[in-house]
Amino acid sequence: MNIEKIRDYAELVKFEHTIFALPFALASVLLLADRFPSLWDLLWILIALVSARTLGMAFNRLIDEPYDRLNPRTQGWGLVSGRVSRVEVKRIILISSVIFLISSLALNLLAFLLSPIVILLLWLYPYSKRFTNFPHLVLGAVYLLIPVAVDVALNSHVSFISILLGIAMASWVAGFDILYALQDYEFDREVGLKSVPVRFGIETALRISKLMHAITFVSLLLLGSIHGDLGFVYFSGLVVLSLFLIYEHSLIKPSDTSKVNKAFFTVNGYVSVAFFITVLLDKLL
Repeated sequence: MNIEKIRDYAELVKFEHTIFALPFALASVLLLADRFPSLWDLLWILIALVSARTLGMAFNRLIDEPYDRLNPRTQGWGLVSGRVSRVEVKRIILISSVIFLISSLALNLLAFLLSPIVILLLWLYPYSKRFTNFPHLVLGAVYLLIPVAVDVALNSHVSFISILLGIAMASWVAGFDILYALQDYEFDREVGLKSVPVRFGIETALRISKLMHAITFVSLLLLGSIHGDLGFVYFSGLVVLSLFLIYEHSLIKPSDTSKVNKAFFTVNGYVSVAFFITVLLDKLL
């Protein structure tokens, strides 16, 4: 396999966007572990996260291919342009699924027994745009499971803290996925795909996205209030995180959605990294 093909695979699954979920997930490890987890557990948690995200993106590309061929925004993507074949994408799906199942089993039996639910939701998300106006909540449900899965992996149970973290992650992802859908607003309306912007219009969609991110902030605030080990650094970090969210929404207006990519790809990375650094500093100090 040459470098160019590896680059095509990485572009297909947007490997660089792992930065969205990974720092949040690592923060979950710090918040949920009674003691610092072993390197073995950390390794398998990271492998599970990366393989699950790769699986989800590969499902998305394969299932959405008929629409991606029609959408001017996506006609340069690897599968549509022919740089990656459907057989290769199916191979990525198979390998990622196996790695995810193995990593879940390496953590504990409960994690392995629950892992098919994650795979089912990852498969369902691309189809959800065909039958519900709220596909963003399906994607949010995938991210809701990340802290829950970390809790199961580390502690073999599901705590209220992990559920709060899950709600925060789910609403954060759903909120920025609504913003991402603004790029395809006209196209989705033409071909009959569903989303919050298509159903409610751009202005109301922006309000709903803001509501989702308000839920994120309140969930993290509540988490800090009931978690016994968090203090001034954590709450100060939440102020910084809220400023990033406010800035994200300031970039997009009903009359001008040209900065969606900056809001989605840049600012959301800052939000996730800021939360991880906040939790890490609070633990250290």
